Amino acid sequence: MKRWMKNSGIAAAAMVVAVSLTACGGSKASSGVEASTPVKAAETAAAATKAPSKDGKKIVIGLSMDTLQEERWQKDRDIFVEEAKKLGAEVNVQSANSDDAKQISQAENLISQGVNVLVVIPHNADASAAIVEKAHAAGIKVLSYDRLITNSDLDIYLSFDNEKVGEMQAKAIVEKAPKGKYVLIEGADTDNNAHLFQKGQMNILDPLVKKGDIQIVFNQWSKDWNPAAALANMENALTANKNQIDAVVAANDGTAGGAIQALTAQGLAGKIPVSGQDAELAAAQRIVEGTQTMTVYKPIKKLATKAAEIAIKMAKGEDTGADKKVNNKKMDVPSILLEPIAVNKDNIDSTVIADGFQKKEDVYKNVKK
Repeated sequence: MKRWMKNSGIAAAAMVVAVSLTACGGSKASSGVEASTPVKAAETAAAATKAPSKDGKKIVIGLSMDTLQEERWQKDRDIFVEEAKKLGAEVNVQSANSDDAKQISQAENLISQGVNVLVVIPHNADASAAIVEKAHAAGIKVLSYDRLITNSDLDIYLSFDNEKVGEMQAKAIVEKAPKGKYVLIEGADTDNNAHLFQKGQMNILDPLVKKGDIQIVFNQWSKDWNPAAALANMENALTANKNQIDAVVAANDGTAGGAIQALTAQGLAGKIPVSGQDAELAAAQRIVEGTQTMTVYKPIKKLATKAAEIAIKMAKGEDTGADKKVNNKKMDVPSILLEPIAVNKDNIDSTVIADGFQKKEDVYKNVKK
């Protein structure tokens, strides 16, 4: 799982969408895809006539993204844009490469273009409150996508049950290692979701710590969810404990990849259970190969599709159907939370592969037949 996020001038009627998709898994990046590149104007114009906003004009959605340097976020973008186009809306995408000031500036640019609604995947939960304030000053509503924007008068939050994600991670590892020394390789401290994942993990681990079965010998955040930071954390944990580690709870597949790299260097990969999240290709491969125990699959198609539907409803002034409340330190935000799925070697075929999220031939390509 993760948190938050210069541009100037007004891009008249241009639709900007980052289109370089690198299906690379794990920690690989999208080759510097940063802000955006244009999508065919003719296609946009044809589709955009289908979904007029409440003032009768075509709907334009601003999508402000933290980053496109992970496979997972490239998928979110592509599905969201495709679904919005099907529903007749235009999408302007901006990606900040995990730079708070840049994300705020890009959001200001989208606001100045007169988008009808703003969808934000924040790099920094607190810093992104400024985006909500600026959008509201322009009469634009904000949907916080996957990650919660804190300390703001946010309009709606759409995500998965992230505390449950953490619980799934810890449960899976406890099943493999009910006792022993645990290492927690967490996500970005600036990402509210990372704190929710950790909270969920501790819901499971705390009773076992108090019982004396488990000892948490290392617990550290990984800056910007960077696998290199996770690698360094895991190396430090192994050194401090002379390689005497029994389990690793890693907050997502990128951090899991970093941890497993460190374990591999010590000849421990596959001997110590490691959790993950996002069902990235590299993680799916590690699961079937036996070096990663599990991942948490969050059906991104459901999330991105739902987000496009809600954004258009917001632009039309319609009811979004939010049925839950999540406190963001300032208010109880109307929310919609989807269910995550714990995935391991036993059910990867019937979940991640059956859904078409990853291809079977790609997942199993390194497995000897």
